[in-house]
Amino acid sequence: MRPESSRELELESPRARDVSHFLLFSRIISMKGAIKRMEITWYGHSCFRLTERGLASLVTDPYDHLQVGFEPLKLKADILTVSHDSPGHNNIDAVKGSPFLINGPGEYEVGGVFITGIQTNGHAKNSVEPRNTLYLIDYNGVTVLHVGDLDRVPTQTEVEAFGPVHIALVPVGGAGGLNAAKAAEVISLLEPNIVIPMHYHLPDSKVTLDPLNKFFKEMGITDVQSQPSLKITSVTSLPDETQVFVLDYQHA
Repeated sequence: MRPESSRELELESPRARDVSHFLLFSRIISMKGAIKRMEITWYGHSCFRLTERGLASLVTDPYDHLQVGFEPLKLKADILTVSHDSPGHNNIDAVKGSPFLINGPGEYEVGGVFITGIQTNGHAKNSVEPRNTLYLIDYNGVTVLHVGDLDRVPTQTEVEAFGPVHIALVPVGGAGGLNAAKAAEVISLLEPNIVIPMHYHLPDSKVTLDPLNKFFKEMGITDVQSQPSLKITSVTSLPDETQVFVLDYQHA
């Protein structure tokens, strides 16, 4: 019994504690040096790619460039979401990597990413409007809402069902999706930290859509500097008040 007690005392010695604290401190420093960032990149129309190191990558609404314009998509992902059945949003063959396909309402968890699909229109059995599904995507507590071709302002009850929305990807150019005025109304209901407009007129687009400055006018902002992508480290890094971020169209 004596030798065992001796070993216990040795482990509790000041030197052992110093070594233990040093190793713990080194581990913390190493973790701080490896900050994870969620990145959102826009490829035109309603197509985005969301990535974060150690989690599944996700692509939304890949389009057929022959129908909507832009260059052919050459993307790879682990998850693929499709809001509705239209050439501007359902070109699943454009995304490689055998992604897990989500094309309707439900709750999903793939590779550490949580996705909730909520149907917003096309409920009626004989409805002529296409079914639209918006997706609430959760990357380590940062939520991104892709509203697809939402064409109406949701009710307060529907908005409350979404829960907190940190980043909203919102159509602003009309033509099946929200126009500028409705987009501004939806944003005021959602109260997200960040808004990224999508589905608006660009020179490369074949679809007739309203220009982005019409949305700026509705939001009461004069100009926003665009950037290649949006990188978020955590919920605490988000702005307190709603801000509009414009992403450059990236050629896939």
